[in-house]
Amino acid sequence: MELTDLPNVGPVLAGNLQAIGVMTPEDLRRLGAEEAWLRIRLRVDSGACLHQLQALAGAVAGVPKKELSPERRGELQTFFDSHK
Repeated sequence: MELTDLPNVGPVLAGNLQAIGVMTPEDLRRLGAEEAWLRIRLRVDSGACLHQLQALAGAVAGVPKKELSPERRGELQTFFDSHK
């Protein structure tokens, strides 16, 4: 399975993930959405936004980001706000 087989992961996000050493869906699940997003923000794209964080969380959960629960969305918003 390729990174782009995950929901929400297109070629750009897959490239960002590969740039931080995430090569497989298993790598992403092991690292987690928040840590992956932080590493992307620090090493690849300083403008990584909340939508990218939500996309990563959806990819980890195996769902489109719009299907994340309100609770999970709230957690991600809080995390994002604490790293502005």
